[in-house]
Amino acid sequence: MEQELTTVLLGIDPGAAGGIAVIRNGRLTTYKMPSTYPDIYATLRSINEANSPCRLVAVVERVGQGLPGQSSKATATFARHCGHLEMALYALGIPTEEVTPQKWQKAYSNSIGTAKGLTKTEWKNKLKGLAQRLYPTEKVTLNTADAILLAHYGKSKEL
Repeated sequence: MEQELTTVLLGIDPGAAGGIAVIRNGRLTTYKMPSTYPDIYATLRSINEANSPCRLVAVVERVGQGLPGQSSKATATFARHCGHLEMALYALGIPTEEVTPQKWQKAYSNSIGTAKGLTKTEWKNKLKGLAQRLYPTEKVTLNTADAILLAHYGKSKEL
């Protein structure tokens, strides 16, 4: 009889000010998003190795374009960074579920409402507050809050 592997969820907010969150058996570990592709790969490889043998699933925020007002150079840099992240996940054999910000944030609308009428800073602080309430014993930062909520979203969807 084959033993079922524990599922470990990675939430990944790919922005330079983003992060990676790992939820295993209700425990949370977070990382600030590495800035170089060797560091992205090394971080994901260490997460993969530390959680072996488990079934890792990454829930990655789908970001299809640059930000309004962002230069073409900044948009290209961000796109390369996202590509490095995708390639590292692929190379490590970690299945990936992409989810738009609208979709995963809507899943929390009963708890925190919507971003309508809020500044970006106010909305980000609301998301951070929710992540802190979900994991009250863990340190939550603006860099890791979205990643935590993405991983928690994956857990709630039983990915």
